[in-house]
Amino acid sequence: MRQEKVTYCRICEPLCGMIATVENDELISLRPDKQHPLSKGFACPKGIAFTEIVNDPDRVLHPLRRTADGGFEQVSWDTALADIGERLRGVHRRHGSAGIGWYFGNPATFSTGHTLWTATFMNLLGSPHVYSAGSQDVNNRFVASHFLYGNPVAAPIPDINRVDLLVIMGANPVVSHGSVMSSPRIREGLNAITARGGRVLVIDPRHTETAREHEWLPIVPDTDALLLLSLLHVMFEEKLADDTRLRQRAVGLDSLKRIVGEYPPEQTATSTDIDPDTVRALARSLVRTERAAVYGRIGTSLGRAGTLTTALLDMVNLVAGNLDVVGGSMFGDLGIPGQRFGVAALQRVSRFAWSGRRSRVGDLPQVLGTAPASVMAKEITTPGRGQLRALFVSAGNPVLSVPNGTELADALDDLDDLDLLVSLDIYRNETNAHADYILPATTMYERGDFLLPFQALFTTPFKQATDPVIAPRGEAREEWTVINELVGALSRQVPALGALHAMNTMATRVGRAWNPERLSDVVIRMGLGGDRFGLRRGGLTYRRLVRDEPHGVVVGDGLMPGRLRDTITYRDRKVRLDAPELVAELDRVATAADPRLPLRLIGMREIRSENSWQHTAPMLLRGGREHAARLHPDDAEARGIAEGDLVVVRSAHGQVELPVTITDDIKPGVVAIPHGWGHNGSGGWTRANAAAANDLGSGGVNVNALISSDPDDLERLAGMANMTGVPIEVSLLAGARDERQPIAHSLGSVPS
Repeated sequence: MRQEKVTYCRICEPLCGMIATVENDELISLRPDKQHPLSKGFACPKGIAFTEIVNDPDRVLHPLRRTADGGFEQVSWDTALADIGERLRGVHRRHGSAGIGWYFGNPATFSTGHTLWTATFMNLLGSPHVYSAGSQDVNNRFVASHFLYGNPVAAPIPDINRVDLLVIMGANPVVSHGSVMSSPRIREGLNAITARGGRVLVIDPRHTETAREHEWLPIVPDTDALLLLSLLHVMFEEKLADDTRLRQRAVGLDSLKRIVGEYPPEQTATSTDIDPDTVRALARSLVRTERAAVYGRIGTSLGRAGTLTTALLDMVNLVAGNLDVVGGSMFGDLGIPGQRFGVAALQRVSRFAWSGRRSRVGDLPQVLGTAPASVMAKEITTPGRGQLRALFVSAGNPVLSVPNGTELADALDDLDDLDLLVSLDIYRNETNAHADYILPATTMYERGDFLLPFQALFTTPFKQATDPVIAPRGEAREEWTVINELVGALSRQVPALGALHAMNTMATRVGRAWNPERLSDVVIRMGLGGDRFGLRRGGLTYRRLVRDEPHGVVVGDGLMPGRLRDTITYRDRKVRLDAPELVAELDRVATAADPRLPLRLIGMREIRSENSWQHTAPMLLRGGREHAARLHPDDAEARGIAEGDLVVVRSAHGQVELPVTITDDIKPGVVAIPHGWGHNGSGGWTRANAAAANDLGSGGVNVNALISSDPDDLERLAGMANMTGVPIEVSLLAGARDERQPIAHSLGSVPS
């Protein structure tokens, strides 16, 4: 019997409503939910194509064990878990908790059970080896918030629905649909700003899809901090800022004034290539427009001083009078009483504080309990106390997503250093090709969800929960259930895990097993619109959301102003503008030019790709997919390069060879290469591997071969990889004008 089931997409942050057509417990198709209060019938191609992911014949549906010849054989869950448990106990006996690690990829963030169970397991285990895709994406947002507000999870977002001047720096929401901001139909939201007489200005090295629909102000990559410093300079120099109000809300104002006094726009223009008059006019507009906000994301995060840049974004909003006000940059929250005290307490009793544990290799800080993934390979191969000996990888493909992936691939293959590698995933990929076990995980439509991490990021306060649409295919299991098994495996050797295991066992016996739904129910009931456990008649619970509001429900007219004091965890409830750690980063905002590497590399997101894992869906491969470097005509002409030529892109750390596309939609001196490609045939993705092998080279190359994994080259405060503004050179591949096979490797490494 065919059924229509209401659910929502969990690929990216808008969390668009979907209608799943199901027949005989098979997912037949997906379409946008027209009754969803926010997405209103919108979904991107990736969401609609997810039926092909769920039903992909390449999916891992049964536990796989590595064989002596390097292949994989199907085994039972009991066999896999028994062997993994025994080997894990052995690693713990020989090396302690510090020998065990976990890497979780971006999709883990979209599963409540996955993220919280992983964090709980590794925190109670006491291991320093927790890694995530955050160190290639977002961790400096958390660190900047730590210094500014004392609260690492505070993340101001633009009030899209009411702003009249929105400045977007290093973000492309028409393609990404928003990041660290949940705003379905964001393209319409941006167009609505101009429709009501407002303005959207995109500051970016590339004429992005968003910039094409609004105003574009080109900037030299990785000079955003200099521009922001100059905006502050003008605001203070021209006495545009309200000093009295600023002193009521922040400390360190005089220090900030002294610092930005050294960055007039006439001076920074030589680096940013933005006219000083343009900077001055923008500073005045940000202050004088009643409802204005500056928003930055990946492009402002991945530079050499990404934490400072992220903090400066908030400082510009604060000084201009646009932080925590309607139409400005505002704070969402869960609506739970005492939230501020809960965050402060969590930092005191856990390892999630920035000032806590640091990495063994590179002495870099942990962020929200995670270490920089860029040093993961070195943590495996560097001997000594705390060496990483057993690694779990869930919903991730770090061989493609961290810098110098060949270094990591080699480390994963080194049997002298790594005793156990286990992957929890829906596919075989370039990382788990090296695993001892690959354990099948569910897709988002095979589990229920209420996504806690995004509740404070909706531009319109909103809640939605969903039951599974179909039963897990094959023998797939949710990651949190596997983690419960690992807790049991180490329960006798790690007292904290033993206590958790005992509680889990007792709860199961009385029929009250703790699971993601029960946890989510507590948050829903305590939060905005919740029933407060019966104190608020008609309030929401998890079950009521699923049963009575399957399309989701708006729980507030808009973001509420005046949240700043409740967001800050410092005792005086004031923003810190002069944290010494941030001030020390000023020496990294200017770079010396290298004549041997005169161009600057940036990344870019594609509408039909989600990082490294949707290159196998036929719907997303229609019309051909060619991975290419985008180059400005002036730069191409100077190098004798024509459209479609194979070129060598070289940095100080590696090189790649791929076709080139010549376009005016990029600033001269800049080269853009999409990330997430480079499938080399070692995974089980038939279509992605075929694309990599075809004569058009559409499988692409791994741009991270150009990025350094040296700890000295990582951003110091968040340990993030420097992936934008990287000095490079591009040259025609000698004798290869008719060859279209892409190659990627790091200097001194052999491709795996």
